[in-house]
Amino acid sequence: MNDEVFNISLRKFLKMVGVSSQREIEQAVARALQEGAIAGTETFPATMTLEIPQLNLRTHFHGEIRLEDREP
Repeated sequence: MNDEVFNISLRKFLKMVGVSSQREIEQAVARALQEGAIAGTETFPATMTLEIPQLNLRTHFHGEIRLEDREP
């Protein structure tokens, strides 16, 4: 295995996932705001699943996306 090739391809994949995911979430929030489906003050629980079937890898990441800061 070539560690350098692996690390570069891994970083490219993660960058693509990060940029694409952010764009999708931003568009979904804008659409929901425009349709009046959300007020713009919500916090959304979010889950990301990473799957690589050939490695028998399936893992979940949990977090939240806030549209406003929480009150102190």
